[in-house]
Amino acid sequence: MTENVEMTAEERKEFEAFKAEREKKRREAERKEQRKNYAALVDEEIAAAIPQLREMSEQLKTVKDTIFGNFKTILEMKSEILGISLDDQASHTFTNSDSTLRIMLGANCIDGYRDTVEDGIAMVRSYIESLAKDDATKALVNAVLRLLSRDGQGNIKASRVLQLRKMAEDSGDELFIEGVQIIEESYQPTVSKKYIRAQYRDKNGQWKYIPLSMTDVD
Repeated sequence: MTENVEMTAEERKEFEAFKAEREKKRREAERKEQRKNYAALVDEEIAAAIPQLREMSEQLKTVKDTIFGNFKTILEMKSEILGISLDDQASHTFTNSDSTLRIMLGANCIDGYRDTVEDGIAMVRSYIESLAKDDATKALVNAVLRLLSRDGQGNIKASRVLQLRKMAEDSGDELFIEGVQIIEESYQPTVSKKYIRAQYRDKNGQWKYIPLSMTDVD
């Protein structure tokens, strides 16, 4: 036999508040357990993934070192046959006889300059700014000066210096030419990571890159 208990309004309010608080604590405990399980799952998957990735990284390094080692003799022959210095060429492309496979070896370079670059820049600026006679020439001067703008590392792009040299030669001005020469002589690039890129021709005759990084692989 069930006995009905009558509660006053105040007791009902307190009882509902008690139930709400109990439910709140239950949900908090449940979310805490979920976070604990989530963290445990992350730890488990990281522990499983890292050894695989380290192994793959070592394999890539081994293959990379092997390929550069195998092509060392070829690069030396290329230098001797063509009469070029390997230091003057940042990348080398080799294609097989039937033009179906291609491999590119090289190293990325980061532009850098010795302190004397500032003297060259000052000389170039002096000449360029002396040309600003009216609005038309000022616009041209500003366009040329933009070639001296610096990148995020505070350096001038080497490709822009080449453009300046052509302008200097066309102008025939000794100050302009000497300033660009000083900039060029100050150039001191830093060789960064070596790279390997490989391609093959697909059935349509188009060159396709072989994905060699985690990002490239679909």
